Amino acid sequence: MAQKKRRILIIIVFMLFIAYFLLAARPVRREVILEPKWISSLSSGYNEGSSSGMLLPFTLGSRFGYVDSSGQFAINRIKANEIYLSQNMWTEYDAEPVNIEIKNVFEETIVNIGNASVENASIGNASIKNAGYPILLDNRIFIIGSEQNSLSEIGMSGNTLWTYEFGAPLTCIDAAAGLLVTGSIDGVVEVFNSYGERIFNFEPGGSRYSVILGCAISSDGSRIGIISGIEQQRFLLLERSGAAGSAESSEYKVVYHEFLESSFRRPVRITFIDEDRRIVFERPGGIGCYNIRTRRGFFILLDGEIVAIDDSGDDGLFFVITSHTREKKLIGIKLPQERWLLSSVSARDAIFLQASFKSEDVFLGRTGSSLVIGGGSALISFGLEER
Repeated sequence: MAQKKRRILIIIVFMLFIAYFLLAARPVRREVILEPKWISSLSSGYNEGSSSGMLLPFTLGSRFGYVDSSGQFAINRIKANEIYLSQNMWTEYDAEPVNIEIKNVFEETIVNIGNASVENASIGNASIKNAGYPILLDNRIFIIGSEQNSLSEIGMSGNTLWTYEFGAPLTCIDAAAGLLVTGSIDGVVEVFNSYGERIFNFEPGGSRYSVILGCAISSDGSRIGIISGIEQQRFLLLERSGAAGSAESSEYKVVYHEFLESSFRRPVRITFIDEDRRIVFERPGGIGCYNIRTRRGFFILLDGEIVAIDDSGDDGLFFVITSHTREKKLIGIKLPQERWLLSSVSARDAIFLQASFKSEDVFLGRTGSSLVIGGGSALISFGLEER
């Protein structure tokens, strides 16, 4: 009898254990591992034609160029003047440009802008002639005037496609999907189509000083992120109105805004990541992230000034580099799942990697599952693996 009761007790305990395991157990959290792939010294020069695959533009210290997924350089040069790099084009120019040559990744000149000037404008003030500086965005070439209050697009033959003159100096600019968004020191945000026609303008206001400190446009042109104002500063997200944000609409409306605790008095980094599902931006004391689908944001407290941001955010992973003078720290952030509530997100939940290093200058780039970090005179690549 006692043995039978014992068997029954064991069965009950076993059933309770199974029930607890099924109801209370959670899967072991998979860890993201950085697996070293290659290291390339910038002082080694490069072998022309040896690179292959997608090229990553980089600037580090006194050098700039393009490196491929295996660590081979397509271009690795010492900076002699000012530079501007995009994915497929780059230019090096004087502090007061007389002539600007736009080159491709094979170092071939594809556009020559004589006298670094624009003239015979078709939009804004006609017949304007204004020396300026190059900006390469969205596979397009722009010249911003020397006073920062005019902007021209340059065609592939070096001719001026259009020019627009602004009422105040520009403070930020971004381009995607054939659209261009600008912000200016007087607190105005403007959107232009591919013909240089202004199709939308907006003044956020709500601050003592209405300057636009940062702007970004999503890859499909349907959303715009803005950091505006000083005392108080705030983050705003605008969406194109119309049926599902149709491309035919030229109107944008504010769908979210948030006042920030304190104010930057300098340009602020802001970018869409994770295939436009999220937007991240600098905040005093850390970084903010807003999930567009869930309409939820979170703040990660970081120690130090942000000096580099991963602008891809692929696979739910996101990286930044912070700085305390020469002391740098690479920080890996696991972007919150959409089911997470705002109150449940903390630095402990989100940060999965912190690695300190010393360097005066840094570089941070990302292509898919490969992370490239630059410090000193070397670039180091890591593969991102989940185990």
